[in-house]
Amino acid sequence: MTRGRLVGDDVVVSGVSTDSRTGTDGTLFVPLVADRDGHDFIAAALEGGARAYLTAREPTFDAPAVVVADTLVALGAIGGLARARLPERVVGVTGSVGKTSVKDLLAAVYSTTYETVASERSFNNEIGVPVTLANAAETTEAAVIEMGARGRGHIAALCAIARPTIGIVTAVGHVHTELFGTIDDVARGKGELVETLPPTGTAVLNAGDERVLAMRERTRARVVTYGPGAEVTATDVSLDDELRATFHLRSPWGSVEVRLGARGLHQVDNALAASAAALVSGVTPDAVAAGLNAATLSPWRMDLRRTPTGALVLNDAYNANPISVAAALRSLAALDARRRVAVLGTMAELGDVADEEHRAVGALAASLGITVLAVAEPRYGAPSVADVDAAADALGELTDGDAVLVKGSRVAGLERLAERLAG
Repeated sequence: MTRGRLVGDDVVVSGVSTDSRTGTDGTLFVPLVADRDGHDFIAAALEGGARAYLTAREPTFDAPAVVVADTLVALGAIGGLARARLPERVVGVTGSVGKTSVKDLLAAVYSTTYETVASERSFNNEIGVPVTLANAAETTEAAVIEMGARGRGHIAALCAIARPTIGIVTAVGHVHTELFGTIDDVARGKGELVETLPPTGTAVLNAGDERVLAMRERTRARVVTYGPGAEVTATDVSLDDELRATFHLRSPWGSVEVRLGARGLHQVDNALAASAAALVSGVTPDAVAAGLNAATLSPWRMDLRRTPTGALVLNDAYNANPISVAAALRSLAALDARRRVAVLGTMAELGDVADEEHRAVGALAASLGITVLAVAEPRYGAPSVADVDAAADALGELTDGDAVLVKGSRVAGLERLAERLAG
């Protein structure tokens, strides 16, 4: 599969690892070349228990090796080989926002009925996708594969490896437009997922997003829609004091009352996307409700903590774009508090619309009665401080009645502030 050359004896490996520091015992170590050359860590991986390794150099270690031209390309080939062992129940999830949450929710729902594997955290690129597939147990009955993209052709390349039979597209927005181009270019890139689905597959599309709904013309697969007025929809939605939603799930497969474990009103649509894919796959409505109630999200997503002094800290610091920041601000506004502050880092990679989108977020916060404290980002039109330490100083002592949202793109690193504030 890798068009490589074996040096040493055949061995059986338990999975694939690309990090010499963790999870190497019994695995095939794949050294990748990026900011650092993974070949420099082969020895550490072998010491950690790796049984074999790939290499684009001549092997010099006393362990089985496969010599290949490009280790990243070879990793993709291994992912494709591993996919052939899996059943047809493989779901690809993409979209400008919500894909990690949908992946987490669907994995929880599938797990009520099937042995399930899912992408860890946001491992959704040309490394994370094949690693997820290669590390799936032979007994796996369902796989949920998150797929990210920073340009045209990226989703198609991931689909060539994972070969999904169900595809979920959550939304199209101004995310990575600096790299994609226009928002319509984003839509064309995300729609590559539904284009690759087989005629026997299912495209799960957000009926509330016109660009997503238009993708029904780009697929041979069956289309199931979710959202307001769609086939899978929510009625009687309410939010409790900790931002957890309850609603009545209605679908062609039946109806059920749902209480979400995940926080935020925007998670209702994410839950509907996961529900649609699960119901298509034979999961019962009652099992869907149980899975949605038990689901937990990946780190730094709508994580609500109460500090020892009684303040509320909403950590949604994993990433930020105009859609997700707006949703987080509305969640902050829904909290019972006397003072609400949003500590916002930059929304990165927005390209030509960056100034406009930052100003719009600042205006939305003002309309909701939320004070914005920006970190190294003056375009919100709010006071801006230099770093996390300065932000903590500017907030002062938080007490009962204070609610603080922490959110920014990965480059801002604001999870450090959220963890510091939560104590």
